[in-house]
Amino acid sequence: MAVYTDVGEAELVEFLSGYDLGQVLSYKGIAEGVENSNFLLRTSADTFILTLYEKRVDRNDLPFFLGLMQYLAEHGLSCPLPVQRRDGEALGELAGRPGAIFTFLEGMGARRPSPANCRAVGAAMARLHEIGRGFSMHRANGLAMTAWRPLFRSCPDRVDEVEAGLSAEIEAELCEIEASWPQGLPSGVIHADLFTDNVFFLNGELSGIIDFYFACNDLLAYDIAITLTAWCFEADGSFNMTKGAALLNGYQSVRPMTEAEVEALPILCRGAAMRFLLTRLYDWLTVPDGSFVMKKDPREYLRKLRFHRSVTRAGEYGYSPSGGRA
Repeated sequence: MAVYTDVGEAELVEFLSGYDLGQVLSYKGIAEGVENSNFLLRTSADTFILTLYEKRVDRNDLPFFLGLMQYLAEHGLSCPLPVQRRDGEALGELAGRPGAIFTFLEGMGARRPSPANCRAVGAAMARLHEIGRGFSMHRANGLAMTAWRPLFRSCPDRVDEVEAGLSAEIEAELCEIEASWPQGLPSGVIHADLFTDNVFFLNGELSGIIDFYFACNDLLAYDIAITLTAWCFEADGSFNMTKGAALLNGYQSVRPMTEAEVEALPILCRGAAMRFLLTRLYDWLTVPDGSFVMKKDPREYLRKLRFHRSVTRAGEYGYSPSGGRA
């Protein structure tokens, strides 16, 4: 469920009066997504996405998100482009929420990613990292490694209800991650949430990237770790090295990883799994059943964390020193 705020026709028409988008033909809620309310909006001018930002998104972060999408689109990365109002602003107010309108991106997410999909997303992520080097705004990662222990401590004292011994396992894992977390790796703008439903494909080709509402400045290789963890596991929990190699080769075809990044990849992947384990665990234990917020089973990322813990070198993910290079 991704429509948390209802929008009446009259207030939508009033909101659109600040744009040059013609008359409203139709609008309907979009089920996909977690953080915001999204609507497919058709006007006499074109088709758009209307997004209302809910309480879990900090309004102070919106200029960064909107500015980043604008910058990436202007520099050749296919992503939704914020539509400016007549007053030159991209953000307005609708139904008591900050709201923005975006160009419509054709395509669908890859529910069962192929190696070709993985290679394409690796290359697109590297392009995002390269283009992002010129983006002047900065946003700290609110879910960086230093936030994981406080997040774990904020979970109710029922963690072991999810799985016996889980609290002690997370505590031990956090100690190891904190002690081994790399310093001084290349950093810059990362997507930080490049899951399969945030990358669109059309006729077998990657058509664009959406949902930049966790984007921030952090280690570039951490973004690789998040994406490997999201794209390269099968439904039975096994890691698909063919897909891992494809994603890493695609990335390196645009931006070769440094030796330090390669060496750090296993611990970064453990961190990526821990980050999503903890956010899912927190929601699992605190969000009431039947709430609008969609809860996801944290045990999926517990299994991924356990796999990453067994990895000692990047080659076990399919990394090759010459991968992706001509």
